[in-house]
Amino acid sequence: MSLLSPINFLRYGATNVAAPLLATAAGWIAYSRLAIDHKVDLPPALAAEQRRFASVAGELGYYVDHTASGRPLVLIHSVNAAASAYEMRPLFEHFRATRPVYAIDLPGFGTSDRRERDYSPTLYRDALVDFLTAVVGAPADVIALSVSCEFAALAAQLRPEAFHSLAFLSPTGLSAEARGGESPRARRVHAAFDLSLWRQPFYDLLVTRPSLHYFLKRSFAGEVDHGLRHYAFLTSHQPGAPHAPLCFIAGRLFTPAIAESTYARLETPTLAIYDEDAHVSFERLPEVMGRNPKWKAIRIVPTRGLPHWEKLPETAAALEAFWAGLGAGAGAVDESVPEDSNADPGEAAAQTPGEPVQEDTSEEAAAEAAKESSEQPASATREDDQTADDEG
Repeated sequence: MSLLSPINFLRYGATNVAAPLLATAAGWIAYSRLAIDHKVDLPPALAAEQRRFASVAGELGYYVDHTASGRPLVLIHSVNAAASAYEMRPLFEHFRATRPVYAIDLPGFGTSDRRERDYSPTLYRDALVDFLTAVVGAPADVIALSVSCEFAALAAQLRPEAFHSLAFLSPTGLSAEARGGESPRARRVHAAFDLSLWRQPFYDLLVTRPSLHYFLKRSFAGEVDHGLRHYAFLTSHQPGAPHAPLCFIAGRLFTPAIAESTYARLETPTLAIYDEDAHVSFERLPEVMGRNPKWKAIRIVPTRGLPHWEKLPETAAALEAFWAGLGAGAGAVDESVPEDSNADPGEAAAQTPGEPVQEDTSEEAAAEAAKESSEQPASATREDDQTADDEG
């Protein structure tokens, strides 16, 4: 057989390509083990009192400000390669002067227990129920981000008396395409990521500063917040940091059919805040609103999954108007919020910067807005992009 035959060409070509790739991989594994600091100093994510409590999911950290009185507000960050309570910082700072505010570090993130374990939606559900009942101790307004909206919904379905309301920022589970779950495929993918030889080196590739900037940029319509990016680097360079994120990357932290099984059945008043998102889309939002009259939705533009970072006044105004509509005792209400609640989400882009995008709770308006969102390239559902904040 000629050395120039296709078979020999492929054989020797593959060898010539594989050798440098293997050498590069071996070099990165060695660099990860010997040169990267996996225990950097981690300052508090928020300038507030830090506490810890023993939960069903292990010891969890949280931040609290009890300066003001009123109905408690609980903030739940998203799940990604570098998540922490820092993601909810703008809302914590905004509301701490008017009501008690809590921000939890979920299991596997921030200051909470990061042990090697089987992270699952049930684990997060139970941790939130435990936190709300054992620590908060009163029906709370809960704001969750991205995939944590699913955890909060599961917790509210299990223990509705612990919730006064739910607000979901760019929630997952509303895309037309099903995703994730405890499938054999998800377990195989997780097992491949989680081999001890390359678990840490693979994770280290995801949380380099350039990688974190890239993924965060996908969640910002404007410039990435430098403080958020810096803290993402710090919190991702801690002992045990890869365990929960690798479960997430494998798709195991999503709940299949959550729109039907949970969202459509929630008895807790729920507000969805959304626009475009690089990781999810919202085609099923009108369906959920049509099936569950307790749901409302508002589109705040232009945002890419983190409206509370880029459009804090509009996001806060939407939340306050939502709580005000639930009756007295929902916390401080900004009376400057305009009364008109029928603006077309499609016209939001023409509004003056800083002016709240108004709510349209009709199923038809939500369908049009969700359709428009889903037609944007950045809104396509792409499971392989679930490695850094989404506000999945």
